[in-house]
Amino acid sequence: MADLRNRIIQASLQLFEQEGFHGATVNQIVEEAGTSKGGFYHHFTSKDELLFVIHDTFITYVLDKAKMANEAHQSPTAKLRVIIKDFVKAFDLYQAHITVFYRETIYLKPDYEILVKKKRDQFKQIIFKTIQEGKTCEEFRSDLSVEITGMAILGMVNWTYMWYQRSGAKTIDEIGDIFVDLILHAIRLEEQPPDIDFEI
Repeated sequence: MADLRNRIIQASLQLFEQEGFHGATVNQIVEEAGTSKGGFYHHFTSKDELLFVIHDTFITYVLDKAKMANEAHQSPTAKLRVIIKDFVKAFDLYQAHITVFYRETIYLKPDYEILVKKKRDQFKQIIFKTIQEGKTCEEFRSDLSVEITGMAILGMVNWTYMWYQRSGAKTIDEIGDIFVDLILHAIRLEEQPPDIDFEI
């Protein structure tokens, strides 16, 4: 059953990229997935729910990873490093999901949009909280605007979907390291050692 669900998702990702959300039909999706309409509606109530699941998959991934980093590390520097690395990695793991997300997000039904926005806001607040913690414990510069710094990080990493290619010169891990280097050099106090982490 899980295999069929995944086949439907993969088929829809391909078709949504090629045809757009409204251009791709349930008939095309089930044909591409090698199933029937009954198989489709066993797993998804509608094409709208399928679009939500595509959106929700990668957002849930980055949110869960951010929560894990927040629990695993005491140092804001260590937390932010892991959060950024996992955030960047999502653009490789869920490349098709993210492409569809940015192209087709306007078609999300309001109820689904609320659920997606809630998780996006939770992720954003974890980043904001980490930056504030870094200021409080004097790992990060005291003059930083938490909101602007957080939105700058989100904007920088989110734009990855526009240019990242798996065939590029840098791997996704190398790209993540570059983002971490740029961001931490911009926000950390100069006198701080290069890596601070205290396990809980």
